[in-house]
Amino acid sequence: MNNKNMKTGIMLGIITYILWGFFPIYWKLLDIYEPDVILANRIIWSCLFMVGYLLFTRKLRSFFSLCTTLLKDKQKMLYITLASIVISANWLIYIWAVHNDFVIQASLGYYMNPLLSIVLGVLFLKEALYPAQKVALLFASFGVIYLTVSYGVFPWISIALALSFGLYGLLKKAVKLDSAYSLTVETLLLTPIALIYLCTFVGVDLGFAASTSWTDTGLLLISGVATAVPLLLFGYAVTYIPLSLAGILQYIAPTIMLLLGVFLYDEPFTSAHFVTFTCIWIALILFVSSTLRVHKVRKFTN
Repeated sequence: MNNKNMKTGIMLGIITYILWGFFPIYWKLLDIYEPDVILANRIIWSCLFMVGYLLFTRKLRSFFSLCTTLLKDKQKMLYITLASIVISANWLIYIWAVHNDFVIQASLGYYMNPLLSIVLGVLFLKEALYPAQKVALLFASFGVIYLTVSYGVFPWISIALALSFGLYGLLKKAVKLDSAYSLTVETLLLTPIALIYLCTFVGVDLGFAASTSWTDTGLLLISGVATAVPLLLFGYAVTYIPLSLAGILQYIAPTIMLLLGVFLYDEPFTSAHFVTFTCIWIALILFVSSTLRVHKVRKFTN
């Protein structure tokens, strides 16, 4: 891997996580719509955008061939269907959290995500835990318990976001599809359900009647672009940089979200939150350092 490709990968990774970090501002602009309407539109327009993207990049024919193969593989179809359901749940919880002024809790969820991914890896893939990772999980667990006891509120939003995204990653790992093809299949499976839901419970206008301006309508229409572009950029980024480096860069997004919640949206950040976030940050430092250390040892021995 040459320096030019590494720099390109780092740049794309940073851009991706900055975009994801500032996502709460975009979803706040859509607060005229209900979260379920936004989710349904997000699925539909993401699907249309991805089909257009595959057509533009001349990958549509190979995508159809892939779909034919997938239909014959019941296990992979099951995994990708479950992945579609899990990621849509993640999107809905995230949009609801932003609309209801829980940006800080959403931020905590994405800090916790890699730690919960470790747990899922141990439970389902029988992966071994390194000593530092065990200590990291203890710190993270203490932080969540402390927030629950001291603040009197169980951070279900954070847990739900971290768990759903962790399960999504686990299912994607099982399917092993190109990111563009995978997102297209996932949204294609969900689009009929989204259309039926909007037509049945919202109306044939697909929710656009709630808009009072062309700006609101336009913002809802580009939800597909806002969803797909960062995922595509991330897909390209990880082809140029090690996954360990991508893992470090991912903390850009929840850090931006935390700062937005505290300074832009004036959400309460109590001493209990401070203790919890401190525990999570310590856990992440232990997690990242142990991962990098193992990566260096494997690179040296190979």
